[in-house]
Amino acid sequence: MAISPGTAAQTGSPSAHAADSQDVIRVSGARENNLRGISLEIPKRRLTAFTGVSGSGKSSLVFGTIAAESQRLINETYSAFVQGFMPNLARPDVDLLEGLTTAIIVDQERMGANPRSTVGTATDANAMLRIIFSRLGQPQIGSPNAYSFNVPSVKASGAITVERGGRTKAEKATFNRLGGMCPRCEGMGSVTDFDLTALYDDSKSLNEGALTIPGYSMDGWYGRIYSGTGFFDPDKPIARFTKRELHDLLYKEPTKIKVDGINLTYEGLIPKIQKSMLSKDPEAMQPHIRAFVDKAITFTTCPECGGTRLSAEARSSKINGKNIADACALQISDLAEWVRTLNEPSVAPLLAGLQHLLDSFAEIGLGYLSLDRPSGTLSGGESQRTKMIRHLGSSLTDVTYVFDEPTIGLHPHDIERMNRLLLQLRDKGNTVLVVEHKPETIAVADHVIDLGPGAGSDGGTVCFEGTVADLRTSGTVTGNHLDDRARLKDSVRTPDGALEVRGAGTNNLRDVDVDIPLGVFCVLTGVAGSGKSSLISGSVARRDGVVVIDQGAIKGSRRSNPATYTGLLEPIRKAFAKANNVKPALFSSNSEGACPICNGAGVIFTDLGVMATVESTCEECGGKRFQAAVLEYTLGGKNISEVLGMSVTDAELFFGSSGEASTPAAHKVLVRLADVGLGYLHLGQPLTTLSGGERQRLKLAAQMAEKGTVYVLDEPTTGLHLADVEQLLGLLDRLVDSGKSVIVIEHHQAVMAHADWIIDLGPGAGHDGGRIVFEGTPADLVAGKTTLTGQHLAAYVGA
Repeated sequence: MAISPGTAAQTGSPSAHAADSQDVIRVSGARENNLRGISLEIPKRRLTAFTGVSGSGKSSLVFGTIAAESQRLINETYSAFVQGFMPNLARPDVDLLEGLTTAIIVDQERMGANPRSTVGTATDANAMLRIIFSRLGQPQIGSPNAYSFNVPSVKASGAITVERGGRTKAEKATFNRLGGMCPRCEGMGSVTDFDLTALYDDSKSLNEGALTIPGYSMDGWYGRIYSGTGFFDPDKPIARFTKRELHDLLYKEPTKIKVDGINLTYEGLIPKIQKSMLSKDPEAMQPHIRAFVDKAITFTTCPECGGTRLSAEARSSKINGKNIADACALQISDLAEWVRTLNEPSVAPLLAGLQHLLDSFAEIGLGYLSLDRPSGTLSGGESQRTKMIRHLGSSLTDVTYVFDEPTIGLHPHDIERMNRLLLQLRDKGNTVLVVEHKPETIAVADHVIDLGPGAGSDGGTVCFEGTVADLRTSGTVTGNHLDDRARLKDSVRTPDGALEVRGAGTNNLRDVDVDIPLGVFCVLTGVAGSGKSSLISGSVARRDGVVVIDQGAIKGSRRSNPATYTGLLEPIRKAFAKANNVKPALFSSNSEGACPICNGAGVIFTDLGVMATVESTCEECGGKRFQAAVLEYTLGGKNISEVLGMSVTDAELFFGSSGEASTPAAHKVLVRLADVGLGYLHLGQPLTTLSGGERQRLKLAAQMAEKGTVYVLDEPTTGLHLADVEQLLGLLDRLVDSGKSVIVIEHHQAVMAHADWIIDLGPGAGHDGGRIVFEGTPADLVAGKTTLTGQHLAAYVGA
């Protein structure tokens, strides 16, 4: 179904309102990151698409300037005490911003992996379902909290009022404030078993260093506490502890003690580890902590609740034969049908609200999820669409919604539905700003702002403002490529082998048998939730020679950058050291060369108590991170800070020259970075600033040097401009021609058209998918048009 470009014609063109500050967001002199003092007016209550090549400045304008200032101004309305608990937001580098409204950012950041967070708790779905069960469930067991796995059962005493013989009387009573948390696993759904041999060496005493838990050294506070508890002898080998001593070491509940005149709280190792390590997001753990947890702790399904997280009482209450755990385990599209069968006037408005919410999941292409799905397992695209659902039913109007490529992870069939939802938000009277590369979504915008003309220092200017029709004839890079349509290859490669998959049943896969051809460029496609990632993760990923490159977060802090991640910094440091006859460690901001004031961070953090912590550029090094003496050393006329400030493209020329700066080992890495479309990145740019697509391409550049024979990429076109997709396809072709096998999970039709072989999963999502619906050449897929993918690809290539 085609989508109308919007209702701009009905309500007045954006330019007709430009003079009225109430109808535009006015930006003057924006210089955030690579923006070159740009000024523009963005129409309110319209859908505006921001386009341009990767690194052109789109995110700097939309997120780093407009949304950032809106959030900063809102935060300043809170008291100083409340602001102390909020993140510090610096004023963006812009001369003037007028006409801002409340900004709601719906980005690709994965939802927190708090083990207690699920799709249901992250939206209103669980809360509404709990109220419905508290009203309609039989037997009735209490308030909505009685159905919550995050609320424990608590026995309490208090006064109650009873009526006796026509008179009221206060009596003391003991009663239960029931929560639905399973008492065995405390609402986690799994229980932990500790390998005690990973916690300590029982042949040693505590003072001899028996504890092998990261951070538990006897040299500091832990040593003083364990030596002064009196619960056990720190000089006795743990193997000789009595049962009581071992219990106190491992399991003792929090107990007040006094050590060296200081009041402290002591608790056993296992509850301490559970609080300090197991309650955290595994992805946020430092590598050595994660390695310890993986080694020392095993997680098994709770035998009491069967993984439902709920108490027996909560599971006993049912509606039409289903308890709340059964309901949350259903695929959301099936749950919506079940809710439709409930007909109870007393909760009719609530049922209608829940019905609308569940239908929104299906409408946005997430009907294959279940409410009990842990939120930390959602992909970036799934997380963004889940966040979007929160706002579809919102009563708020005249707010600014900011989206970062909302079509990521969507099949062409689902992009049409996403477009309808974006227009729906706009038609409620909201301003919708979308950073986007997909032509199908750009096409429905009321207004387009194209940034560029290039990336990094070659971008940061407004190349075009206006309608989609005018963009097509604007002569900009985006305008020139907007109507690009790939053609099917004249000939395809012949496989030289196959990865055999037999009986694959991960997640929704239905006993799948498939031969994935080797020595060719193979594309896995299908609607979101059809089983593509399940096939790779369950049956391909851990095989010998397979290198999987996804969009997951790269481990590292704000000190990490492309130079450190790819190993590029090592040959650069050695080149500087050799040219200046000094140690390589001087040219690391994390080592001997670090500025002594900011310790190589480049910024100083000032704690102002209840006020927000202030981040300011280090005055000693001016944000350069290095000691002044280190910056005196040069290579090819540049110091180390200037080199790290270079873009990949500039550095490639610098280190590839035949002069003093020539460094073949560094140049080789830089060529790979440029090949994957990251020529605009700066070598010293913090990894925390990279998008999901940039992270994946950085991983690809780093892992191209590995000895893998099969490369698997998960939507490598994420974040790529239309003009850059051709460059990526050229890189993947070179990989295949060099003897590698390339398997790509992808929805982009240009990538499908370029494939040698396509495996299409479906026909739908969740339990409606999980089957191979086509395998063959792109030409055969287009000719048959028997699947959704085939129909969309045929339309794309004009067949």
